[in-house]
Amino acid sequence: MSRPEILFPLYSTLTALPGIGAKTATLFETMQVRRPRDLLFTLPHSGIDRSRIETIAQIETPRMVTVEIETRRHIAPSAKGRPWRVEVDDGTASFQLVFFHAREDWLSRQLPIGAARIVSGKLERFDGIGQIVHPDHILAPEEAQSIPSFEPVYPLVAGITQKLMAKASAAALALAPDLGEWIDPALKSREAWPDWTQALQDAHWPQGPEMLAPTAPARARLAYDELFAHQLTLSLARTARRKRAGRPSVATGRLQSKVLAALPYRPTGAQLRAIEAIADDMAAPQRMNRLLQGDVGSGKTLVAFMALLAAAEAGGQGAMMAPTEILARQHLESLQPLAEQAGVVLELLTGRDKGSERAAKLAAIASGDIRILVGTHAVFQKDVQFNDLRLVIIDEQHRFGVGQRLELGAKGAASDILVMTATPIPRSLALAQYGDMDLSILDEKPPGRQPIQTALLPLDRIPDVTERLRGAVRQGRQAYWVCPLVEESEVSALTSAQERFTRLRAALGEDSVGLLHGQMLPAEKDAVMAKFVSGALSVLVATTVIEVGVNVPAATIMVIEHAESFGLSQLHQLRGRVGRGSDASTCLLLYAPPLGETGRKRLEIMRETEDGFRIAEADLEIRGAGDLIGHAQSGLPRFRIADLERQAGLMATAQRDARALLETDPGLQTPRGQAARHLLWLMEQDEAIRLISVG
Repeated sequence: MSRPEILFPLYSTLTALPGIGAKTATLFETMQVRRPRDLLFTLPHSGIDRSRIETIAQIETPRMVTVEIETRRHIAPSAKGRPWRVEVDDGTASFQLVFFHAREDWLSRQLPIGAARIVSGKLERFDGIGQIVHPDHILAPEEAQSIPSFEPVYPLVAGITQKLMAKASAAALALAPDLGEWIDPALKSREAWPDWTQALQDAHWPQGPEMLAPTAPARARLAYDELFAHQLTLSLARTARRKRAGRPSVATGRLQSKVLAALPYRPTGAQLRAIEAIADDMAAPQRMNRLLQGDVGSGKTLVAFMALLAAAEAGGQGAMMAPTEILARQHLESLQPLAEQAGVVLELLTGRDKGSERAAKLAAIASGDIRILVGTHAVFQKDVQFNDLRLVIIDEQHRFGVGQRLELGAKGAASDILVMTATPIPRSLALAQYGDMDLSILDEKPPGRQPIQTALLPLDRIPDVTERLRGAVRQGRQAYWVCPLVEESEVSALTSAQERFTRLRAALGEDSVGLLHGQMLPAEKDAVMAKFVSGALSVLVATTVIEVGVNVPAATIMVIEHAESFGLSQLHQLRGRVGRGSDASTCLLLYAPPLGETGRKRLEIMRETEDGFRIAEADLEIRGAGDLIGHAQSGLPRFRIADLERQAGLMATAQRDARALLETDPGLQTPRGQAARHLLWLMEQDEAIRLISVG
C-alpha cells in the first residue's frame, strides 16, 4: 500500500521550502525535522506579547515592549569592547537602544536620525535609564503589521533563528492539504475541536497565551490525532491477533476447585473477576493477550496459577517465566504447595540445569509429564520442546520487550499469553504501552493483610533506629535495611551497603546480619536469601536487588536509607516487601535534610497512602511518562504533541474510539475509514499500514 498522493507535498525535501538550503536542512535534522510534515508537528512552546504601547513612561521593567520611536542621536563606543548606543524618544519618554559589535553603516541605515521606527524588544533599566539591548524588530511604521501582536516562540537548535523557523512553518502550513475528517463527529462537536488544517493554523499562530495550553481546542485536537493514530495501530494489531486461530482451552474446574477449597481465605472480588475473564479468554477460539496488573500483595500469583490449571484441565501445558532466577525459584516455592493440592507436576527450568538432569526435564516437558513449567528465559531456548503448550505467563513485563513477547508466542503455535506486572502503571500509560492487550486490574488486598505504618525520619536518627531494631530482633522479628549504593564512591556521599552492614553487625551481633547486593554471584545471593527466609538472619542489608518479588512473610520492618534518592515506584515496591504476613509492619524512610520540593512530595505521598495506583499517578505528575518507565525499555511511543501526563483522559477516549471504528469498519473503507488511513500515514504508523495491507 503506497502513500496517498494528496500527502506527497508534505513528504518532499525541506530544501524545497523557501530559504532552506542544504546546510540549514542539516541543522533542522538535529531537531528531528526532515520534511515539511515534521514542521507541522513542531509547535511553538511559548509566545511573546508584542502588542503596541504608546509610551514606556509608566512601564514596570523588565518587560517586552513594542513602541514607535524617533531617533535622536547615535553615541559611538568610548573604547574597544564598549557598545554602540542610540538615543530614541517615544514622544513622552526617551531611552536607549544598545548594540554590541555593531557596524556603523548598518546602524545608520536602520535608525537614521529624525526617522520614525517601530522597535520591539526587552526593556530594562540601568541607573534609571531605559535600555533595549539588540531589539528583536526594527521596522518602518508602514511595515509594522508584519510583527504579530502575539509572536510564537519555537524550540530551536544553534543556527536556526525564530524568524527562520516561523517562515519555514508558514511554508509547510501552506502545503497542508484539506483532508477528510477521521474524528468521530459527535466527539468533535462535543469538544468544539476545529478541522485539522484550522487546528494547525491556530496552534502555529496563537492569538494569546491561552491558545498555547494543552487544553486549547487546536492543541487538544492535534494531541488527540496522535493518540488516536497510536490506538488505531494497537487496535489493528489486536484485531489481527484475534483473527489468528488460537486453541480453545476450556477449564473443567476439576483442579481449580481443589486449590480453592484448600485456601485458608476466600479470594478477593478483583481476583475472582480476573480469574473469570482469563478463563473466558482461554475458552475462546482466539488467542488471549491479557495484562494482569496488580499492586504489591494483591494476589497475582493465585490468579496466574488458576490460569495455569485451566491449561492443564484442558489437557495442555502452561509455562510461567520470571526475569530472574531468584524470582523463578520463589514462584516455584509459592506454587508448589498449590500444585500438590491440585495433583499436577510442576517443575523449574533455569540456566543452571545441566547434563543428565536437564535432559530428563526436557524429556518430561516434551512428553507432557510436566504440566506446569516455571523458569527464567531458559524457557525460550531452542532445545525446549513442549508437548502441548497452551498458556504462557510472563512475569514483570518491563524486563521483556514486545519482540520477546512475540517470540514466546511462537513457541506454542497458538498459546494464550498473560503478562503480569507488579508495577502499578497509570491508566494512560498502560493504554499507551499495552493498548493491544486486554486489561485486568487487581486493586484489592487479600483479607488479613495489615496496613503498613510509614514514618519519615532524618538520617541523624539512625542511632535511635538501630536501638529500636535491637529490641525488635530480640522479639524474633526480621527487618530489611535498604541502601542506595554498594560501595562508597568518591562522587557520592550516600552510605554504602557495605558500611551499613559492618555497623549493624557491630550493633546487633555478627551472626544476625546478612548482606545482599547486585555484584554478588547468583549462588551467593541465593545462599544469603535462603538464610534470611529460614530466619537464620534477622536483618538483611541490601541494595534494590530485593525490589521485585522477594517474599518473606516474617519480615515486618523496612528501613530505607536516603529514601529521597529513590523514585516513588521503587519506594512503593520496596515497602511492599513487608506487610506480607498477618503481623503489623513498619516502614521507616530515612532522609537527608533539607529535602527539596520533589523529594518532600514523594515521601509525603508514601506516608499518606499504600495504594499503588494513586502512587503511580502521583509519580507520573512529578516525573513524567518517559522517566516513569524509562524510554529505552518502555516501548512507550514518543509523541510530538500529546502529553501523557496532562492528557491522560484523551488516551482512554482514543482507545474507545479506535476500537469502535474498527468494529463498524474493520477494513477502513468508509469515508471516515479512508480519512483514518490518511492519519496513519501522517503519523507514520507503518505497522498499522502493514496490517491493513495484509488484512
